[in-house]
Amino acid sequence: MEFRQFLQQNTVYLDGGMGTLLQKAGLPLGELPERWNLTHAGEVQAIHTAYFDAGSHVVATNTFGANCLKFSENELEEIIRSAIENVRTAKRESKGGQQKFIALDIGPTGKLLKPYGDFDFEEAVETFAKTVRLGVKYGIDLVLIETMGDSYETKAALLAVKENCDLPVLVSCAYGADGKLMTGASPEAMVALAEGMGADGVGINCSLGPKQMQDTVERLLRVASIPVLVKPNAGLPIAESDGARYDIDEEGFAEEMANFVKQGARLVGGCCGTTPLYIAKTVEKTKGMQPLPLTDKNHTCVSSYTHAVDFDKPILIGERINPTGKKRFRQALAEKDVGYILQEGFTQQEKGAHILDVNVGAPDIDEKIELPRYIQELQAVIDLPLQIDTSDTVAMERSMRLYNGKPLVNSVNGKQESMDAVFPLVKKYGGVAVGLTLDENGIPATAEGRVAIAEKIIAEAEKYGISKKDILIDPLAMAISADADAAAVTLTAVKQIRQRLGVHVSLGVSNVSFGLPAREVVNASFFALALENGLSAAIMNPNSAEMQKTYHAFCALRGWDENFTEYIRFATEVLPTYTENTQTAVQTGVTLGQSSLQNAIVRGLKTEAGIECKALLQTHSAQEIVEREIVPALDRVGQAYEEKRAYLPQLLMSAEAAKSAFEQIKIRLLQTGGSSAKKCKIILATVKGDIHDIGKNIVGTLLENYGFTVIDLGRDISPEEVVNAVLQENAPIVGLSALMTTTLPSMADTVAILKEKAPQVKIMVGGAVLTQEYAEKIGADGYAKDGMGAVRLVESFYAKNV
Repeated sequence: MEFRQFLQQNTVYLDGGMGTLLQKAGLPLGELPERWNLTHAGEVQAIHTAYFDAGSHVVATNTFGANCLKFSENELEEIIRSAIENVRTAKRESKGGQQKFIALDIGPTGKLLKPYGDFDFEEAVETFAKTVRLGVKYGIDLVLIETMGDSYETKAALLAVKENCDLPVLVSCAYGADGKLMTGASPEAMVALAEGMGADGVGINCSLGPKQMQDTVERLLRVASIPVLVKPNAGLPIAESDGARYDIDEEGFAEEMANFVKQGARLVGGCCGTTPLYIAKTVEKTKGMQPLPLTDKNHTCVSSYTHAVDFDKPILIGERINPTGKKRFRQALAEKDVGYILQEGFTQQEKGAHILDVNVGAPDIDEKIELPRYIQELQAVIDLPLQIDTSDTVAMERSMRLYNGKPLVNSVNGKQESMDAVFPLVKKYGGVAVGLTLDENGIPATAEGRVAIAEKIIAEAEKYGISKKDILIDPLAMAISADADAAAVTLTAVKQIRQRLGVHVSLGVSNVSFGLPAREVVNASFFALALENGLSAAIMNPNSAEMQKTYHAFCALRGWDENFTEYIRFATEVLPTYTENTQTAVQTGVTLGQSSLQNAIVRGLKTEAGIECKALLQTHSAQEIVEREIVPALDRVGQAYEEKRAYLPQLLMSAEAAKSAFEQIKIRLLQTGGSSAKKCKIILATVKGDIHDIGKNIVGTLLENYGFTVIDLGRDISPEEVVNAVLQENAPIVGLSALMTTTLPSMADTVAILKEKAPQVKIMVGGAVLTQEYAEKIGADGYAKDGMGAVRLVESFYAKNV
């Protein structure tokens, strides 16, 4: 039976942990486990066989880290060929009589993608593609993308699979205890992305035990229309000097997994710390349970890299990033004034827009280049979903490809050539398409004519496998100054499309008042009528007080604003900001407070931060700027990060903006012969045997911005190398990182030798598997949970005159 068919009819049992079992079989600390496919095939096959014997339907190849960044092309091919053959041999030798499938296991590259790191999106796609092509060549049944901590890297991997085969693909991410990925994505955002791109299953693995996963699994099941995958660790790790053990045994694990199956999980297995016995117990405990039927949740939603926006109540789409009728905006496009355009985005976000429309169609502007560029610029600093607004399908495809999330796509229409061009893009990259009710004969004068075109668009989309939940119909608001019946026709069309066709409806509301004085009065009244007739989304000016009053009052009156929370916030906090000065600022392009260096750093605006700092250096000393502007700005972002109001992307972009300011300070000091004050040196290293360094690199970036001189030794660093660096550099602080439970002994050894050879040094430890208790046990001076925790800890060491 083909895997997709099997998945539709059965609960699918996956395998469990691999790395810890290889280490028990003798894998040395620091050796890449993928090479054991070649050098110790028998040991690898034995583990695979044990999982098949335990009842696993799907066993993943030992290729979690197999990519061209770690191995040469020839070695990579041999590793993947051998890895697949090892599972095939296990499948043949297993005593189990169940259906058996071979999954190509793909994990993260260990690199952060631009703009937060230095790894290009297309490089990431090709890196994954090379692995996928080899997997297909040597006979896999499906692909398992797992342990992803970043939505953009997940998209790169999923795109690589889709472009190189038509095999089933499962997508699983590593969520934290806060229900977010490392770079901030929610479960709802990842379901939107994965479903939109055609994944066959979506889920969660690693990082947490089954109890800690419960809330995230419930959220996945609530919104996913495709099968949900659950692969917990064997509970939480309890760090010990000789490694780590986990706090849930096989029976307890199986009980938890049975509960997940009862709730609707369709694929279950284990991750770190689990063994074939964990899987066997899970199979035994769930034997005879009928899988819950898969249901289409019918959510119309788009997403950014942090969250999804569901059209379950009316949505505001900010219209200001569009040159139509905006002389200053056209000037900004011509002058490549990114700062002005980003400021338009920030202003609309602050005024409550849920989605931002992005249109750069103007004379002498090459949309094919500029639209994807501005999409990336906006996504680097603003976490709202975007509407890609263009009639140029080349620009549309490039933008959709690079977009981090599931975009709103404006637009397709009833012309056959338009549908032929746009729907394949929506099918490939995912998105919600806005369908305009016009065709080869123009815009119908009647509501019935527009509904008929909407029906045609929906039917054509269905041919591509695009559900009507991913279609948003725009029946086109026309100017009443040209046709007194125009508004009535549009409102009738809105109502009929919602009621008869069951799809959501969008309108460019302000078109209705074109050619009339006091346009906001007409716009607001028309908006209220459209909402009452079922309007789902309005493309509007968030800076319009009248439109905002209508929206918030309508939601409150309709019972869509629980406890009137949003209305009260709007009335007390937002409405007072709609002053005459604010309106003038928006119209003239002058942004109040734009000269603030703190504001630029908080928002992650690199260019503006450099410009503002350069200007301040004309009247202030470097030390004043650092102490009164840069560090307070970093503290604001850091506090938001600690309070879960901001996530890693915002933290890193603010750090980059601060670097831009520091560069201006360095230039001024070189010109004047001065020197910048540095706090002290700090040595950073990932311990021996551990090759993960994203977390360490983030800590280094943050510490540099707080004035510390960071000496990064890299990863897989021996205790002796750390001690030598401390002594040579006379560094008073060391930061050690470990992600793998098996490298905890190396962490303990490094701390011990530092205490012996350099007793004066303060030692900070951190990493996913560490705890405060373990840090104290091995004699470290402090434990940092995350990047900002590391900054706070190092600052405290420094304050005590280390």
